[in-house]
Amino acid sequence: MATLISALITFVVIILVLYLVNLLPIDGRAKQIVRVIVVIIGILSLLRYLAVF
Repeated sequence: MATLISALITFVVIILVLYLVNLLPIDGRAKQIVRVIVVIIGILSLLRYLAVF
C-alpha cells in the first residue's frame, strides 16, 4: 500500500511541475527541453517505486 501511495504522490508532483513549467515566461524550445527532462526523471522515479530498478 505504501508503494502505491508513493507512486501516486510522485505522479502528482510530476503533473504539478509540468504545470509550473508551462507558467514560466521562457521560449517554447526551452520549455520543451525542461518538459522532456521532467518527464524522464518522473518515469525513472515511478519505475523505482514499482521495483523495476
